[in-house]
Amino acid sequence: MTTPPPAGTPAAGSGTTAPEAPDAPDAVPVLGGDGGGERVRRFWAVRRVPAALLAAVVLAGTGLLLYDVAAVRAGHSAMEWRRSLARGLATRPLDDPVVLVGASLAALLGLWLLLLAVTPGLRSVLPMRRTHPDVRAGLDRKAAALALRDRTMEVSGVQSVRVKAGRRKVAVRARSHFRPLDEVRTDVETVLAQGVRELGLAAPPALKIRVDRPPTKG
Repeated sequence: MTTPPPAGTPAAGSGTTAPEAPDAPDAVPVLGGDGGGERVRRFWAVRRVPAALLAAVVLAGTGLLLYDVAAVRAGHSAMEWRRSLARGLATRPLDDPVVLVGASLAALLGLWLLLLAVTPGLRSVLPMRRTHPDVRAGLDRKAAALALRDRTMEVSGVQSVRVKAGRRKVAVRARSHFRPLDEVRTDVETVLAQGVRELGLAAPPALKIRVDRPPTKG
């Protein structure tokens, strides 16, 4: 005597199978190959030093002017610098060299402040690919250069390496004391290409590689 299968269990040979369990979501985010197609912008600098200097100059000038105006209202004579400035502005023509130099300096200062206001700054931080819309990460250029230098030193035949990492280009100069230079250069290019990919940068820099022999002594 056979026991009937429990309710809900497919019978043998019926051609039906149990539904598969849904795939579990990835627990750890992984850097994508293209960063999702989203453009990652550079980090903005706080620029505390220029802001503090400008605020100090404006505060000092405003305070001195208000003090002189209050002194004149109180019956005292105006300071000599304000009388000289008013007299010079009233008597000097617009094509006077002093007026032109002062206007040029003021224009250059204003352009410099506008440039600081519209540019991000922080050129030493390389933006990385974003894996979450609310999280941004950056890599210091010196740290990137050090990581690539360590990877290059692992190549057989490399004696010394100098790496200079920029925002768009990484310049590498390696010196090999044995093995053919072409083979060393090929291995260095392969290692550095993999190293740049592993840095996870939003805009991977181009590689400029130079491999030569160390200078001979004597």
